[in-house]
Amino acid sequence: MVTDRLKSLDVHKVQQIIKWTVYSLLIINWGFYVYEDWTRAAFTLNENSTWFDITTAYATTLDQLAWFTLLFMFELETYVLEDTNWKTSLAMSAARIVCIALIAHTLVAYTQTVINYSKIQPVENATSFCDVADAEVSYVYNLAYTEVTPENCASLPETDVVLWAGEIKDQVVATPASLQLELNLAWADEIEAIVWLLILAAIEIVVRMQDRGIAGGRVITNLNRLKIGLYAILLTIGVYWASLGHWVYLWDEILWIGGFAAIEMNLSQWRDEITDETAAEQLQEASHA
Repeated sequence: MVTDRLKSLDVHKVQQIIKWTVYSLLIINWGFYVYEDWTRAAFTLNENSTWFDITTAYATTLDQLAWFTLLFMFELETYVLEDTNWKTSLAMSAARIVCIALIAHTLVAYTQTVINYSKIQPVENATSFCDVADAEVSYVYNLAYTEVTPENCASLPETDVVLWAGEIKDQVVATPASLQLELNLAWADEIEAIVWLLILAAIEIVVRMQDRGIAGGRVITNLNRLKIGLYAILLTIGVYWASLGHWVYLWDEILWIGGFAAIEMNLSQWRDEITDETAAEQLQEASHA
């Protein structure tokens, strides 16, 4: 009885349900990052902030929007349109360029953050947070900001030197330990962004090859192996975030890997179709020989 039920199960339908559930959860998670960027921007932006400062503060929001668009286009290319004689439209090409530009901006923003946090700049004449309690600054630790006031300054970590958090003058301060943690987290963001770009490049190459009817070979095999290693690096970064209490980041990483796993599944099914079509054509040619 159980075997009959399993046989009658529409595997394709289950795959589609799982896939669109992952996509929906990713959109919900995006709302969390929009709120998180907006909350942090209240501490890091002021009336003197430049346009780049503003887009940097919302880098994660813009980055995820770009990845959503790319994921949607990959879904079209590898599932909806993969077996049709279609040509990439001008609109899709333009959208792809905009998305890559946004992702590149995110990488630049993360790089700038790493550079900023690498610059040690002590606050003059300050040996405790109470010395800056009236300066309208906030203390940063593990991506969380606490406004420094005369009422709470004594409860903040003891320190012999108060540091500016990067080049955010007159706004955010840190201890040497908390600044080092922010730098470590900034490096994690930087590495993650680079890894995702490598995955994007690998998928793009495979899609273009399969669009030309190439379903196998050393290049595709090596790219698939490379992607497995890159996904493992992403999971490692996610575990690091979780170890610091950022469980949502690990959850988000798993969801994004799940989203691109759906694209990988589409690519695999597409390869099977190409292989079957090639075998059928060869059989037909042989029968006419």
